Amino acid sequence: QVQLVESGGGLVQPGGSLRLSCAASGDIFSINAMSWYRQAPGKERELVAELTTGGSTNYSDSVKGRFTISRDYAVNTLYLQMNSLKPEDTAVYYCNADSIAPTTGRYLEFWGQGTLVTVSS
Repeated sequence: QVQLVESGGGLVQPGGSLRLSCAASGDIFSINAMSWYRQAPGKERELVAELTTGGSTNYSDSVKGRFTISRDYAVNTLYLQMNSLKPEDTAVYYCNADSIAPTTGRYLEFWGQGTLVTVSS
């Protein structure tokens, strides 16, 4: 199994920057793609950025050019660098990892507990 723990959320002013971290533990070798999602109050959870095993990245149109997803394999940590933050970025941000169980071939998906990002002046 994989455990994901997000950190780095907090209050930031519009135009500011913040870096979120997602520490992965457990069966990290089974992880394929990792992603960041966010969910604003009363809204559906949406994909923000994803990073595949091959290193390709995808971003939602709303964050493209402002956010950067990266992964430090040495410390098993996924990052989301958020620049030029806007009030509409306010949400709980969740780390996601998908994997294929090596013994069964089953697709598995794991979620962190979330970290709150509030962008306000």
